[in-house]
Amino acid sequence: MSDRKTLQVYADKAADYAKLVSKTNADRSLQRFIAAMPEAGTVLDIGCGPGFAAAAMAQAGLTAHAWDPVPEMLDIARSHAGVTVRQASYGDLTETAAYDGIWANFSMLHTPLGKWPDQFTAIRAALKPGGLFHFGTKLGTGESRDRIGRLYSYMPEEALTDLLTSTGFNIEYSRTGEEAGLSGEVAPFIVLQAARA
Repeated sequence: MSDRKTLQVYADKAADYAKLVSKTNADRSLQRFIAAMPEAGTVLDIGCGPGFAAAAMAQAGLTAHAWDPVPEMLDIARSHAGVTVRQASYGDLTETAAYDGIWANFSMLHTPLGKWPDQFTAIRAALKPGGLFHFGTKLGTGESRDRIGRLYSYMPEEALTDLLTSTGFNIEYSRTGEEAGLSGEVAPFIVLQAARA
């Protein structure tokens, strides 16, 4: 994510966003992801925000790495025991077969749609064989900004599942719904978990 306006919104509203997502560790998708990891497995929360998901992973005995491009978010993420933080984003993912799981929950949607195929390919390469990829995003089409100025990229469900399949993933779980985010706007979303083929 490199859109300056989006990064500034998250910098300015880091505390508000942390309060909004503070119940992350109770999320059933996160519990499913953690349960699928090998004992003491290595995981990456990319676009981690305040790091609550990474903290839950660390508490479960996983080696948890948390990346975010926003220093104010990393300041919060750094406060969680057992979480290793780095100021980084999707363009920095160059490892090969390094992670048992990668958690990308509502963060790639702030990157341009044209970058998604390469980002999915890099995530697949960074996963160990059979590793699990969690992906959450809002559903729709095209790119636009929300009422507080964040850049969003949207893809319909069928196109998204086709893209995941074509970049080497087998989808094992999906869930859709609607919820309000930081801007207060209610939007449809999808959460997917897919194994590296």
